[in-house]
Amino acid sequence: MTSTAAVPPPRATYRRLSVEERRAQLLLAALGLFAHRAPDEVSLDEVAVAAGVSRPLVYRYFPGGRQQLYEAALGSAADELTLCFTEPPEGPPTERVARVLDRYLRFVDEHDTGFSALLRGGSVVETSRTTTIVDGVRRAAADEILRHLGRMGGEQPTGPRLRMMVRSWIAAVEAASLIWLDDGKQPAASELRGWLVDHLIALLAATAATDPETAAVVNDLLALETSDGPAGQLAERVIPIVAEAAHLLPAATASD
Repeated sequence: MTSTAAVPPPRATYRRLSVEERRAQLLLAALGLFAHRAPDEVSLDEVAVAAGVSRPLVYRYFPGGRQQLYEAALGSAADELTLCFTEPPEGPPTERVARVLDRYLRFVDEHDTGFSALLRGGSVVETSRTTTIVDGVRRAAADEILRHLGRMGGEQPTGPRLRMMVRSWIAAVEAASLIWLDDGKQPAASELRGWLVDHLIALLAATAATDPETAAVVNDLLALETSDGPAGQLAERVIPIVAEAAHLLPAATASD
């Protein structure tokens, strides 16, 4: 009987990462930590451990330390959040907005603590650059919502009342998201999304009453909506309530 020498197991193949791949790896590790902890509570040592690299390597790519790493991670998260608002111009506008909000709330859910710390401010790593990044997301989100309303990318410029209304709604979405996190993510995300779509429709209707541009937007929007979509369902719920205010109309008062 002949014996054979044990064959050693094959060694794992080491692949040197490119500069772009290594940077992406470090940002991914940092985002995972910043998502669930306030930025000023995360150390570079923890980022190094999460990425499976040494602390000096983190410094090699981010010589500015935690501040530079946080700003880069924030920029990456901002790009992802901005993409949440991108939706093909197909189907009723309110249904598009509903899909946008589903993605947005999923992002908030997955980055709960970091999202809260970011929007509330007060972090030791907050700077004018981080504020600019966040404001950029807000403006991009407003532009996307205006595009869904047919007022971006065409020949018609957006008037101040309509733009103010949309940006006010974006601020309300942020505030509602923070309250949602404070309340233990209650109600369900789908219920919150439905309420936020209703909020947008209500703001459009109220603004349309005194702004001709918004009135034209609402007129075009309603032509694309369906009875079983968000706008149709809201109309079914609200019209009976509005009917109770008929006595407030001047014509009704005059006939009394």
